[in-house]
Amino acid sequence: MDRLEAMAVLLRVVEQGSLTAAARALGMPLPTVSRKLAELEAHLGARLLRRSTRRLALTEAGEAYLASARRILEEVEAAERQAAGEFTAPRGALVLTAPVLFGRLHLLPVVADFLIAYPEIAVRLALSDRNLHLLDEHVDLALRIGALPDSSLVATRLGAIAQVVCASPDFWAAHGTPDRPEALAGLPCVAFDFVAEGGLPPPLWRFGAGVAVALHPRLSVSTAEAAVAAAKRGLGVTRLLRYQCAEALARGSLVRVLDAFEPAPRPVSLLHGPRAAMPLKLRVFLDFAVPRLRDGIAALSPAEAPAPPPTPPRAAP
Repeated sequence: MDRLEAMAVLLRVVEQGSLTAAARALGMPLPTVSRKLAELEAHLGARLLRRSTRRLALTEAGEAYLASARRILEEVEAAERQAAGEFTAPRGALVLTAPVLFGRLHLLPVVADFLIAYPEIAVRLALSDRNLHLLDEHVDLALRIGALPDSSLVATRLGAIAQVVCASPDFWAAHGTPDRPEALAGLPCVAFDFVAEGGLPPPLWRFGAGVAVALHPRLSVSTAEAAVAAAKRGLGVTRLLRYQCAEALARGSLVRVLDAFEPAPRPVSLLHGPRAAMPLKLRVFLDFAVPRLRDGIAALSPAEAPAPPPTPPRAAP
C-alpha cells in the first residue's frame, strides 16, 4: 500500500463529501477509491470514516489522522518543490486566476511584464467569472472582487472598485436624469448577472442608507461587455463595476449617475497560501504585481465631476 497516496485519497474524499465525487476529482475508479480507504483502515486497525446512505463523517480517530495526513502531504509537497529549486530560484509554473474582463484589462499586462523580467517562470492565467477553488484546481493565486469568506488563505488587499449606474446620454435625455435611486424604478434596464443582487429576474440594486430598488430588465446579459454595448445603444440603464465601463465613461458614450448614493466600493484582493510555505516564484510575483495592481486600481477611481443636472423627460406625443 502506498500510504501517501492513501492519505491523499482520504483527504480528497473528506473535501468532496463522497467517494463518488472524490473518484471523479481524482480521475480514479470508484472501486479503487473504496479499496484504498479499506486498506488504509486495515493497516491502521482503526475506523476512519462512518458511512451512511446520505453522508460521510470522520470518526474521532479519523479526525486526528486526517490532520496529521494533511500536514505530512504539505511537507512532502514543500520538500519536492525545494528539491526542484522552486524555493531557491524563481523558476517553474504559476497558475493564476481572475475575473475575465479585469484579468484581460489589468492583470494580463502585469503578467506580460513579469514574464519578461523572469524568463524562467511560466504562467497559466485562468480567466473565469466563476471562483475557482485554489486547492482543488491547483491554483497558486486568485484575484477576487468582493467580500471574502473566512478561510485559511491569506488575502492581500489591492484596493476597492465602485459600482456605477450609467446609461447613454440619449437615454438620460429621453427619460430624465434621476436624482435619487427610487427614480430608477420603471426605467428600462440592462441587467448583468454577475453584479445583480437578489437574483434574476428582477435584479435588486442596493444603495446606501438601506435603499434597495427592484428593476425589471428589458435585456439580461452574462458579460459586462455586452451590458456596456447594450447601454451605449440606449436600451436601458445598467449597473457595473467601475473598471467594466471605464472606457465608455471616459469617452462620454455612457454617463454615470447617483454616485453619491452608491454603497461602499467592493474590495479587490489577492488570495494565496501563507508566505512561510510559499515558493520563491510566487513571492517574486507578489512583490512585482501588488504595487502595479494597486496603482491600476487607484487610477480607476479618479475624482469625477458632478453628474449633470436633471433633464426633464420628453413630453409624450
